[in-house]
Amino acid sequence: MNEANTKNIFFTPDLEEESLVDLKGKYKNNWVEGSFDLKNLSGMKPEGLKKNKYLGSSLTETRIFLFTLFLLLFFFGLLGRVFYLQIIKGSDYRSMAEDNRQRIIPIASERGLIYDRNLVQLAKNIPNFSIALMPQYLPRDKEKRELVIDRLADITGESSNEIKDIFNRYGSYSHESIIIREDIDYETALKILIKNSDLPGIHIKRGSKRLYLNDFDNYDLYYTSSSRATSLAHILGYQGKLSPQELEELYDNGYLPSDYIGKTGVEKTYESVLRGIYGRERVEVDAWGKERSEISQEAPIPGSHLILSIDIEVQKKLEQILKSTLTENEKTRASAIALDPRSGEIIALVSLPGFDNNDFSGGIDVSKYQQYLKNEDKPLFNRAIAGTYPSGSTIKPAIAAAALQEGIINSVTSFLSTGGINVGPWFFPDWLSGGHGSTNVRKSLAWSVNTFYYYIGGGYKDFAGLGVKRIKEYLSLFGFGTKLGIDLPGEEPGFLPSKEWKEEKKGERWYVGDTYNLSIGQGDLLVTPLQIANMTATVANGGTLYKPRIVRATTNPLTKETKYTHPEVIRDTFISEENINTIRWGMKDCVDHGTCQILKGLPISIAGKTGTAQWSNSADTHAWFTSFAPFYNPEIVITVLIEEGGEGGIVAIPVAREFYQWWYEYRYQ
Repeated sequence: MNEANTKNIFFTPDLEEESLVDLKGKYKNNWVEGSFDLKNLSGMKPEGLKKNKYLGSSLTETRIFLFTLFLLLFFFGLLGRVFYLQIIKGSDYRSMAEDNRQRIIPIASERGLIYDRNLVQLAKNIPNFSIALMPQYLPRDKEKRELVIDRLADITGESSNEIKDIFNRYGSYSHESIIIREDIDYETALKILIKNSDLPGIHIKRGSKRLYLNDFDNYDLYYTSSSRATSLAHILGYQGKLSPQELEELYDNGYLPSDYIGKTGVEKTYESVLRGIYGRERVEVDAWGKERSEISQEAPIPGSHLILSIDIEVQKKLEQILKSTLTENEKTRASAIALDPRSGEIIALVSLPGFDNNDFSGGIDVSKYQQYLKNEDKPLFNRAIAGTYPSGSTIKPAIAAAALQEGIINSVTSFLSTGGINVGPWFFPDWLSGGHGSTNVRKSLAWSVNTFYYYIGGGYKDFAGLGVKRIKEYLSLFGFGTKLGIDLPGEEPGFLPSKEWKEEKKGERWYVGDTYNLSIGQGDLLVTPLQIANMTATVANGGTLYKPRIVRATTNPLTKETKYTHPEVIRDTFISEENINTIRWGMKDCVDHGTCQILKGLPISIAGKTGTAQWSNSADTHAWFTSFAPFYNPEIVITVLIEEGGEGGIVAIPVAREFYQWWYEYRYQ
């Protein structure tokens, strides 16, 4: 076959002449060898070759439809997303954008002040400054962040690890100010502000801290004056920085990581009253978190002032006398309470040793805090309301009242005191060898005759006493074994033993000897000085048990409205007036011709009861004395406890005598 015959067609030996393929299109006039696979082509059926005449596009109608559908879905999805971002979430993102440009700064409210009953100021607020940091403005880059922290450590004197630890504790509050160093003076704050204006997130936080005016003769010299009433710290308490746990609980109530909260005393009990309501300031900030301009401000509402029932002159004098007595007797721990029996108001509450609550204001130095903790006398411990001790004979007025009320005895019932009683092999002594002779209830109080209380408490021979169950019931009525509810934190309930308790805890039976010990305030009985004072007040006022209280009024600093608290009665009439009067006269007999005669000769009539409480075989006894005056119209109760002081009649009564002498002149002249 020549070239002319092969120009437009080709064939193979296997195809008939009518199966020749007609080449069209590109290769019609120009055949290029190798463009077709002749081997495969020769195997094709003629029908197939005729049907697929073109080398066309693979984009079918189905594919075009699917592609168009995809474009439509993508478009509507994009449109929906834009709608969601702009319409539904637009306000949120707008707010976020504003937050990057603006910041809401809380304005701390002025904390309420504290005054004594005569409006002598006991605490005030003074300006202070702190170095703070907002974590959200720290660099995102880890290395740059570390550099900022290192520089901050140099500025504050804190270690980098300490700062990181603070971040870890308050890491979830990245939009709040976190205090790095507290209580810096104004000059230092100004220098830091200028020197470190280029550090992101660092700012000087303006605030205030408490100054407790413990020096009442010269407020300006409170650090060095010898007239400071350190025992006042147990009443006022102090503020401290929020712990992470407290912050988690109170954050929703408006508390911030930089806030302080009352930790002890009335600062804690009346935190919500003193705190007030925070204001808000909206400011414009730059990318570094630095304030540029103020946009708006909402003023804070100051907290209410507290007016205490405490008379600071009485507080100071009682502390002074108690300190002198401790020094004279080489003792270190004591407490004393002055209470108004007509209302339950606390006039003075002294716990020694005391402490300076200004040490805690604005943050306490670690070494200083350790000194307090390591002090064996526990100066931070308010022993007047939290210390629990055997009562000794100061419990006897309540035991005698119970026996009278139950009809176990009457006002003339007498028992013979010969120095003690024998029960089998055991001997229960009187404190006076040879005894006190025939003794009725008034004489038993005047001379603190143990034998009388053995009889009326546990019984003897044919005489049936109260028994432990009724003793516990009446002591409970007088407020023992439970918290009285004073408006100070940390009050302890004391302890009243029982048969069931001894069997369960000690695995022993309750013996009559246990009842004898309970009847004279020994054994497992534990009371607080506050409970003894309140029992004495109940006897003094004729049988009404009041709830003791420290705060007598609150004052709104804006409206000047003062709200007084009213006396709250826990219970009354549980002892008849006749029986209470018998107890009152027995306590007066103690002063007139009993163990309290050292109080005779004072310009006011006093009723009292001594107590000596054994608590250890190797340590001195606790010295107690409790009393009220004037006898006919009682205005004040004085209870004194000197730990390991020895005999109450020797050590504790002189404190009361000196105080009553001063108080008469202070009160009536």
